[in-house]
Amino acid sequence: MQSNTKQMNLIETLYNASDLKQPISKAIIPENISKSDAYNIQHQITEKKATLKDDKLLGYKISLTSEETQALFHSTTPLYGALTQTSLSDGTIKLNNMQSPLIEIELMFIADEDLSTEDDFQSILQKTSIAPGLEIPDSRFTDWFPNLSFGQIIADSAVAGNVVVGAPVQGLTVEQLGNINAELQLDGEIIAKGSSSEVLGNPVHAINWLIDELAKNGHSIKKGMIISSGTFILPKVLQKGIYQVRFEDVGEVSLHVV
Repeated sequence: MQSNTKQMNLIETLYNASDLKQPISKAIIPENISKSDAYNIQHQITEKKATLKDDKLLGYKISLTSEETQALFHSTTPLYGALTQTSLSDGTIKLNNMQSPLIEIELMFIADEDLSTEDDFQSILQKTSIAPGLEIPDSRFTDWFPNLSFGQIIADSAVAGNVVVGAPVQGLTVEQLGNINAELQLDGEIIAKGSSSEVLGNPVHAINWLIDELAKNGHSIKKGMIISSGTFILPKVLQKGIYQVRFEDVGEVSLHVV
């Protein structure tokens, strides 16, 4: 466990990097920072955003949900980050307002009720709606992808940037969710295809993992929260243009990058 003074300094430095949009060296956060210290930094920064900027917690994003993305960061487990209200995009993003953003295909789960560790896969689906989505990861660190340690990613809120959320649907079964194909287009050209099976075998598995992991840290998924459940593809570098993603059985959503 780091000293309180040292950890408070790290929290302040990382918060300021986010607030001022001035990226910092990843060396600021020790590469070998413990998982518990990293989550403590993340949670305290999220609280500072709510208190100082009225930028309240919107939900969570789940990262490293495929073998490929785990391999990139030398991990065997997922991790989570906080999404705040300013994370939610209206469908247009200015590229020069971001540091070094990527784009990912993700299903978004919207909690229609509180979720708890007592919920199984079926009850999770009964208590949520599912929407087509795009996630735009970005970092407070320079030269971040794929060069961060597991703990550095956690401290930086799982490199949370923006999310785009389409119209939600209900009634999908666990079996359906395990085999949803999606394709991503940029200016009408297909640039990536992926399957929901890349997300821990099934995105509902990722939500179940998140519920349990949050509980270890004294947190939970509350009614109204949005959960970005994990990428179908290896991230692509974000470029200017019009992105559109289409999901079988779920729908589509678009993003204009200017």
